[in-house]
Amino acid sequence: MRTGVRVGIDVGKVRVGLARSDFHGMLATPLETVARSLDSDADIRRILEIAAELDPIEFVVGLPLALSGSHTASTNDAVTFAEKLATASARPVRLVDERLSTVSAHSALRSSGKKSSRSRNIVDQVAAVIILQHALDAERGSSYPPGSLVGLNEGT
Repeated sequence: MRTGVRVGIDVGKVRVGLARSDFHGMLATPLETVARSLDSDADIRRILEIAAELDPIEFVVGLPLALSGSHTASTNDAVTFAEKLATASARPVRLVDERLSTVSAHSALRSSGKKSSRSRNIVDQVAAVIILQHALDAERGSSYPPGSLVGLNEGT
């Protein structure tokens, strides 16, 4: 298992949920929710500011696939976001399968007694935690980095 902080990212149409891991890659925790900026790169800039503070070894971006494994409009949106992030950052960006992470996040919040209408920002962070924790667990189980590298980082 590689050591170093990772930043998990759940890309949505309105918000981007962020999570971080501990240095040893054992546990993902919620970090922040960033407003999605479709007409500027303010969201990417904020993520890079956070990365400057945390010095992560990589970004882990959720890839929302259909249950059948096929691509959807959300898949293409997440790939475009990951490519923009890879272009803006020298850190590796990985796409990992995130089927049902938002559904799992809503379920976890309901189980803890949180109302959906009051926890929109938190849902995105919890989804990012689920994505990142899944990636950490997959790497720990296989000894290989999870998912696939994006864009300029593909040779890393």
